[in-house]
Amino acid sequence: MRKVVVIGAGMGGMAAAARLARAGFEVEIFEAAERVGGKCRTEWIGDYAFDVGPSLLTIPAVYRDLFKKTGKRLELVSELQPVDPAFAYHFADGTSLTFANLSLPSICEEIDRVLGKKAGDEWHSLMQRAEAMWDVSRGPFIESELLPIRKLLRRRGFISDLKEIAPLETLSSLTSKYTSNPYLQKIIHRYATYTGSDPRKAPAVLLTIAFVETTFGAWHVKGGIGTLAEALGQRCEELGVKIHLNARVEKILTKDGSATGIMVAGRAIEADYIISNADSELTLNSLISPQEKRVKRERRNLKKAERSFSGFSLLLGLDNSRVKGPIPQLRHHNVYFPENYEREFEELFDTHEKVSDPTIYICAPHDPTMVKGENKEAWFVLVNAPLHSDTHVHSDTHVPSDTHGVDWKDNPQAYAERILAILDQRGLRVTERLELMEFRSPFDLEKSTNAPGGSIYGTSSNGARAAFLRTKNRSRLKNLFSVGGSAHPGGGLPLVGISGELVAEAIISAQGGVGIAKDYH
Repeated sequence: MRKVVVIGAGMGGMAAAARLARAGFEVEIFEAAERVGGKCRTEWIGDYAFDVGPSLLTIPAVYRDLFKKTGKRLELVSELQPVDPAFAYHFADGTSLTFANLSLPSICEEIDRVLGKKAGDEWHSLMQRAEAMWDVSRGPFIESELLPIRKLLRRRGFISDLKEIAPLETLSSLTSKYTSNPYLQKIIHRYATYTGSDPRKAPAVLLTIAFVETTFGAWHVKGGIGTLAEALGQRCEELGVKIHLNARVEKILTKDGSATGIMVAGRAIEADYIISNADSELTLNSLISPQEKRVKRERRNLKKAERSFSGFSLLLGLDNSRVKGPIPQLRHHNVYFPENYEREFEELFDTHEKVSDPTIYICAPHDPTMVKGENKEAWFVLVNAPLHSDTHVHSDTHVPSDTHGVDWKDNPQAYAERILAILDQRGLRVTERLELMEFRSPFDLEKSTNAPGGSIYGTSSNGARAAFLRTKNRSRLKNLFSVGGSAHPGGGLPLVGISGELVAEAIISAQGGVGIAKDYH
């Protein structure tokens, strides 16, 4: 039996661990935190539960497939619920759009009703282009290990596929070719922020996110998205995976160009394969010896890549019995755009400062199992934020001293209060109902997840080469693999689940096994 050690019990690491354990490998996971899930977690504070990481699940079939292929149906351990409507978009001038779940015709009808038939037709054309892009990109760029450009160019039909993907177009420039409607442009540009990226620089292929969201739906997990992480952790243990919590990996051991084990609490643990679910920057610059030449190119690529931005979040517990009169009824997922959306990207990416009037995302689950008591609501509020950066090098996270960002230790309370004030100005009556408030800054995120600067998504998708600069699943250091949001194919629950599958298949095939056919098309 071959032994596999996984660094980190995030969703990607556990996805790989479960598949490998099912295939007969001896698997151990070492997690620095006190619980599994990584950034995917549901946290209870008093009477309120909050999804403090991912608050939306798309392509749930990725996890249905994972559980099915490891011997148990997902529905037996987690209750997936479609969220309808999927999103409510609110604009500074009072215009609002409500997007139905799993229904492009209904979305187009809503746009027709609010913005006119021309806008509805433009959205339909955008989604047709997004579907075409998805069809040609999912195989080489998502559902398989990423090949070098020279090998991709030799793939049959790849040149014609490139024309569809439009690699030299940005998301912003492609959108402008289909519509000049400012409301639709704002909605599309927001999809770049799903990957911590700038729509002015991010590749046009990110338009596929809109298609995926519409086609595969927006889903909630009863009790919180974080319960999916708990279910996956339990599934791993049922398969024989040993999960060690509060066990920080200090070093990846190497010999003769191969990863041979890890060091934990001064103890060497040997393994045939090492899977790192830690942030790629931490893995390459901290866990592996600086003298290790095999990862020189990977370090160089990481240095060229641009980090994704971070997020500033508020956890709000609201007691509606505190006030009289009408209370705004929010949808599950809500987005409030500022008057000047362009300025948000200028402040995030050009001047690197706290966004003065940010786009505000509110997750207000209609899930009675996430509150205790009547008339209560638990809101997770998120705004885009520049990375945390001190004036010195962080020895524990290896954030370079020249990183552009904000020192988020400097009075984050004031920024939290500013966001509350904006919510009140929007007529949401938050302060009147407020029973509980906590906030999490990029500095807090850096401390809790070991993500340099509080980067939510590892490297951004800015630039045509971004996908090729992202850490590959298979390292040049033999027997070392990477999974998770900072590795290929990227961030978000579906993609990190796929990264775990790709790595498991690579290790199984290295042992002469046969990969399992995907079942989430």
